[in-house]
Formats: sequence, C-alpha cells, structure tokens
Amino acid sequence: MFPIADDNPTLRTPVMTIAILVVTWAVWLFVQGAGSPLPLAISVCDLGFVPGEISGRAPVGFGVPLGQVNGRALGCFIDEQPINWLTPIMSMFLHGSWGHIIGNSLYLWVFGNNVEDSMGRGRFLVFYLLTGVAAAFAHLAVDPASPVPTVGASGAISGIMGAYLLLYPRVRVQTYFPPIFVFSLPAWAVLIFWFASQVVAGLPELSPLRREISGGVAVWAHVGGFVAGALLVRLFENVELVKRRRTVSDAKAVWS
Repeated sequence: MFPIADDNPTLRTPVMTIAILVVTWAVWLFVQGAGSPLPLAISVCDLGFVPGEISGRAPVGFGVPLGQVNGRALGCFIDEQPINWLTPIMSMFLHGSWGHIIGNSLYLWVFGNNVEDSMGRGRFLVFYLLTGVAAAFAHLAVDPASPVPTVGASGAISGIMGAYLLLYPRVRVQTYFPPIFVFSLPAWAVLIFWFASQVVAGLPELSPLRREISGGVAVWAHVGGFVAGALLVRLFENVELVKRRRTVSDAKAVWS
C-alpha cells in the first residue's frame, strides 16, 4: 500500500521539505543522469554507502557487478578513499531508479511537510540528516562486511515516519491499495503496518546463511531510521509550533 495524501494541512510553507526534494531531484537528473546506466553506476559506486568500507571488513579491491553498458561489464570495487566517511549523508540524495526516487518523494511529501511544521525548518533538516545517518549505521550493524553500495532517502524518510507516528497518530491518511482501491486510514495503522512489514522482511537477514533474501533492499536501515525518528522527535519538536497547530486544529473542530 502507498500513502498518497493526508488530512493534515500545514500552517507554514514546508520550505525545507521542498528544498530537500529539489536537491534530491537535481542530483538524480544532473549527477545520476536520470538513470542512464553509466552515470548511475558511477554515482552509486563512488558516493553510495558501503558497509564493508566503513567497517574495514570488506577486502580492498573486492568488486561487485553493477550491470553492463554497451556490452561491457561494470563493477564497483572496495577502496579506502576518505570520501567514504561522507557516504552515509551523500547516499541519502542518490537513488537507483525512477520508481525508487518517485516512491521516496511521495513518502517525503506526505509525511515530511507536517513534521517540518512541528519542528521548524532548521531543526527538521538536522533531524532528517541525523535519522538518515542512524539508518545507515543500522544497516552497517546488521551486515558490516557487505561490499554492496546502498543509496536512497528511505532511511531518513523512515525517521520522519517514526516522528509522524508520535506527532499525528490519529490523522487520516489516504492510502492506495493496488490496483484501484483507495482507503482513508488513521496514520497509526498505516505506519505500524509499514514498520511491521519491514521487520518481517528483514528477519531472514539476521540469519548468517541468508543475507540476500531482502532482494537488495536495506530493510534494517528502514527499521533503524524509523526507531531513531520515534526516539528523537521529542528532542526536535518545537513546542510553540506544536501548540500553535493544536490551537488551530481545536478552532476548526469547534467551527466544523
């Protein structure tokens, strides 16, 4: 299922959410070549988060395949470049396909604008980056020797979803169930179902015999980001902004 909208208007323009989306799409179009095989492979290899490079448990020179371009095989090789330590943040702004970036953008817009509205722009940006880094290190903790680069904003967005669960659990979320069904569900139902599905999908990865069963999706990054967001939201929420939102909501309830 996919959230497509919520019944939770913002009081201020979500400038930071929009800015994150603009930067993310600019990276996709101009750095990753809008998914063109060669720039996509180069960006994922050079700027993606590789657990084995951070932990030092993947041997230098070890390579993983990244597909083919014009009949020539592409590979990504473990190195010890200083830039590797920045990849937990840089990888948040990279994606692997059109479906990947569109899906993440939808989730960020539906849930991010209201979380920003309750934190303020600066706090929201720090929160977004921090939960994204927490998600990357959750992935590292589960598979520290992995030589496979991971990219995507989903870890940070999972943090936003964890925050949303605590801030707005009763808000109605319009949710699309393929192929044609749309339901209005409370946010707590949508978010807890999503979180549980990530945990269930990730459980087989905890077995040392079945590392690839998630199909290449770093589900424990999602879990780690969500938990980090739920734990940190009270530190980042702006009490005055939250109070203002509640005042407006109460006034609407009286007049409705």
